[in-house]
Amino acid sequence: MTESLAGWVTAHAERRPEAAAVVGDHETLTYGALEAASNRITRMLREGGCGEGERVGLLMPKTPAAVAAIVGIYKAGGVYVPLDPAHPAIRTKKILDSCRPAWILAARPGERVLGDLLREAEGPRPRIGWLERERPDGPALTARFDALDLDAISAAPIGRGRDRRRDLAHILFTSGSTGSPKGVMITHGNVIHIIEWAVRYFGLSPEDRISCHPPLQFDLSFLDLFGAFAAGARVHLVPPELSLLPNRLAGFIREAALTQWFSVPSLLSYMARFDVLRAPDFPALKRLLWCGEVFPTPALIYWMRRLPHASFTNLYGPTETTIASSYHTLRGCPGDEVEEIPIGTACDGEELLVLDHLLRPVPPAEVGDLYIRGAGLSPGYWNDPVRTRDAFLDDPGEGGGARRMYRTGDRARRGRDGLIYFVGRADAQIKTRGYRVELGEVEAGLSTIECVVEGAVVAIESDDFAGKVICCAYVPAPGAEAPPAALRARLTRVLPPHMVPARWMAFERLPRNANGKIDRARLAREFELREAAAC
Repeated sequence: MTESLAGWVTAHAERRPEAAAVVGDHETLTYGALEAASNRITRMLREGGCGEGERVGLLMPKTPAAVAAIVGIYKAGGVYVPLDPAHPAIRTKKILDSCRPAWILAARPGERVLGDLLREAEGPRPRIGWLERERPDGPALTARFDALDLDAISAAPIGRGRDRRRDLAHILFTSGSTGSPKGVMITHGNVIHIIEWAVRYFGLSPEDRISCHPPLQFDLSFLDLFGAFAAGARVHLVPPELSLLPNRLAGFIREAALTQWFSVPSLLSYMARFDVLRAPDFPALKRLLWCGEVFPTPALIYWMRRLPHASFTNLYGPTETTIASSYHTLRGCPGDEVEEIPIGTACDGEELLVLDHLLRPVPPAEVGDLYIRGAGLSPGYWNDPVRTRDAFLDDPGEGGGARRMYRTGDRARRGRDGLIYFVGRADAQIKTRGYRVELGEVEAGLSTIECVVEGAVVAIESDDFAGKVICCAYVPAPGAEAPPAALRARLTRVLPPHMVPARWMAFERLPRNANGKIDRARLAREFELREAAAC
């Protein structure tokens, strides 16, 4: 067993230094080159005073250099904090204010956001490591080192170091209902456990060519990256723009001869809608995995009929339980388009519990609240004991509260076949394009716009890439000009692109139900009717 996530890279660099590890759009790193690049970053961080457990932000696109930076942060004993260059500066500032990183490693196009952040920074500024040879402009972005400095530092082995399995590996910030993102803490041991299960279950080997489709800020990326590194395989970084170009995305899978594809169902449904697969297609593909959303059965049938040689596995698990907690590999193509696909059986070392409001197990076939306990359970939310206590509960069933379990917010039932079936959410959280979105955070952003008196956000089903479409109903201030385009532009200053509503509707007043609350069900129907009329 490896003692840290970086250990797999070092082990394969020693055994197979010339084997390809990370394949990017214009660059490929072998295991030897990945080891050397990460060693240089580790040394530079340590020489700059980065101590054990200090947070290190990474603000750059998904490239081989970014992957080397992640591995270097882990080797230095730092805690990796992903930052998205596409997110507005105000949201990134909330993350930085929460975790106060000692360092930020950055590259273009991150300099624009970084400049805005540093100009507004209060207190000690983080040190900047610029991972390009040409330094950025502006005094606000004075970097401690750049890629040329890294070239001059030793790439010699760092040494394996101590066992880090109990140490924090990264903090992943997800949407929060209060309007502020919440940081999920994940340890090296949390990730190592699920990766070792995946290598065993899927039979990953050095011959595998594995996709990395999600952004590096998305927890599914860790299964792609470190699943590949654990097996000594190569990981292919999928350019983000291909998600909007289904034919080119299919071409990418063919040309790279991928053996494993892992993405969210909304993307797979989008590709099916444009009928981009041949029959049979992707001859090298051994397995297709999905996670993060319900995969509509008609789209699943489309894929399975065109890839009869591949296995299909549904993975389920929130960020708080580390990538995946359950799995279900289909034995055959569904017989009809209304067949339910279960989230299945708990992964080794995990347990899924369907409980009632008193935390008692519900009988088979009855719907209850889904809880998870086991080796993947996060220590909690960064610097937020109240949220941690609310979501991570003492388990009354065993050990007198000695064990913990996570309240997922999902509703589920255990079928007569013993498998778990996802039923829906118990709150206002949705999944769109695989991202977890609290509609309350979108409404909090809307409330910052002065020309809007009142607003409500709902989500409706869609057959495009998003899966769920976020819709905004609003009441403009008297006499105010508030066209949707202007409101959308305002929201992009405070919310990332995937959280900005795609549909807008102005009202003189929002509909209310008998309790005087906004009638969100009626608003959803209004948007669904408009969507149907537009087809």
